Amino acid sequence: MSDIKEELAKKASNIRKQEPGTEPEPEEAVDGTGCEKAFVRLLRADEIECRVSTINERGLSLLLFKDARVDQKILDETFTPFGWKRTHQIIDGNLYCTVEIWDSEKCQWIAKQDVGTTSYSEKEKGQASDSFKRACFNWGVGRELYTAPFIWVAAGNVSIQKKDNKFTTSDRFSVQFISYNEQREINALVIVNGKGFKVFEMKPKQESSQKPEENRITDMQKTLLEQELKRTGVPVENVLARYKIHKLEQMTPEIYTKALSGLKKSKTKEAA
Repeated sequence: MSDIKEELAKKASNIRKQEPGTEPEPEEAVDGTGCEKAFVRLLRADEIECRVSTINERGLSLLLFKDARVDQKILDETFTPFGWKRTHQIIDGNLYCTVEIWDSEKCQWIAKQDVGTTSYSEKEKGQASDSFKRACFNWGVGRELYTAPFIWVAAGNVSIQKKDNKFTTSDRFSVQFISYNEQREINALVIVNGKGFKVFEMKPKQESSQKPEENRITDMQKTLLEQELKRTGVPVENVLARYKIHKLEQMTPEIYTKALSGLKKSKTKEAA
């Protein structure tokens, strides 16, 4: 026990002796490895939160996001608490955050920066947190969330209220399961509500025997379909949900033929 106390006292003494502005010793920064060799792991399901993006009488869409605490935890795990630092700067009236990682091979700090957006509450705090999270995206923390599918929860699976011409919900959602492919892209996803009922599922894609270019619609076909959607007023979410796909780019020629045929039989939306 005395040996441990002596070692801790020695480390504390070294920290006190270090002059302000001096860089940490390489072995104390990232355990002797350069930052370019550090591997930022993928987010776990319990580290991802769901936020309502749009809502109407037909249902709502969700976005996946991470909070600043998750960023801090992963930076600590990957680079150690002494191997990274953050600073904030005002540039042209906007708040930027710079996250720096200590590279022990180059013996220097490597910086990546991004700007924050204004929060509806606690403006300065919101900008600081948002700019930090965006800077962490630049370091690869949570970047896989950019590959999330379009997440639509139909009205039958969520409680929606209308008040003062606005649709709202008190339901809460969470990620129950998520997996990734070798390209660090989301390839499977399950979202449940507060009661644990499944409201959205993206199953792993099966390998197709067809070549990619033979199994998708052309830009012209996509344009024609979008024109029909606009003419009829049918929400694209309804078409995607009907054929159990998440975006138009996943539509096969067979699904396209059926969808276009159905839309052509629909009446033109009446002008408002």
